[in-house]
Amino acid sequence: MAVRSAQVKGEPAQRAEDTEQSAPPPRRRGSDVDKLKQLESFVSVATRSSLTAAAAAEGVAPAIMGRRVDALEQRLGVKLLLRTTRRITLTHEGSAFLEHCQRILSDVANAEASVSAGGVKASGHLRITAPAGFGRRHVAPLVPQFHDLHPDVTISLNLSDRVVDIAGEAYDCAVRVGDMPDSSLVSVRLADNRRLCVATPAYLARHGAPQTPADLARFDCLTLSSDASQTRGWAFRATRGSEAVTYLKPVGPLDCSDGQVLHDWCLAGWGIAWRSTWEVEAEIAAGRLVAVLEDFAAPPNGIYAVFPQRKHLALRVRLWIDFLKHHYGTPGFWKTL
Repeated sequence: MAVRSAQVKGEPAQRAEDTEQSAPPPRRRGSDVDKLKQLESFVSVATRSSLTAAAAAEGVAPAIMGRRVDALEQRLGVKLLLRTTRRITLTHEGSAFLEHCQRILSDVANAEASVSAGGVKASGHLRITAPAGFGRRHVAPLVPQFHDLHPDVTISLNLSDRVVDIAGEAYDCAVRVGDMPDSSLVSVRLADNRRLCVATPAYLARHGAPQTPADLARFDCLTLSSDASQTRGWAFRATRGSEAVTYLKPVGPLDCSDGQVLHDWCLAGWGIAWRSTWEVEAEIAAGRLVAVLEDFAAPPNGIYAVFPQRKHLALRVRLWIDFLKHHYGTPGFWKTL
């Protein structure tokens, strides 16, 4: 015998569609939260070169990290990591994507800090390091200004041309110039940097100007000594407009292991030097130096703030990185001495 469901007198029967409307909406696949978690997992795996280490840092199983990275690669339609039983390496696309992800996650962390910190002041001790030449000119003058804005922050600045072990030597942040090697460090691009051949107007008036990199063989080139770090030589585009880079090792009557000395010799009119724009932009703007072979200048590398991978970056470090980014991005900054 069929059994009819009970119905309270005076109340209409509940329709199936009413039940569906009252149920909580199903979770959307590929939500923004999922996407952010995928980016975080990719950065963690890429910087540690290990699923196991990344999983341990987050307190989840390696399989979960693997599924997040798989989902990210599937969503993008590109391979980001090459995984073997022994190691994990970045593909070319993965290296480019990693830099963007690190910047995005840093921006998210800064946005959260600006809200959650509210009226909290930055405090504590900030230990920073930078290359000697760049640091003297473009980091050291900003340190007192930063302290003036944040008087509760004390600062130690180390200037050295050796590659400092940031984590091992307990530095909070480093400023580095050039291409960033794969590492467990997080890097934030602060500005572009190019290398240009420069000489004084007087030198070029006496000797003329080279029209191609090969012409440098006929000029007085001021070069770093063979025991210095510039082992590959001067970088140029292979042809005008090309992205391919070729390297030349010019020779000349004068060389030195110190870049500042080469810069001084160049300003004194002793020859052509290959220098960074951060070093010569002001002299070019003032007319004391002239750039040559600009059509052959190699594509720019970067100026970076680099810091150890941390889940919560100290407010003083975040503010310092933002401070550098603001100043280095100000029009005309590099054209002032």
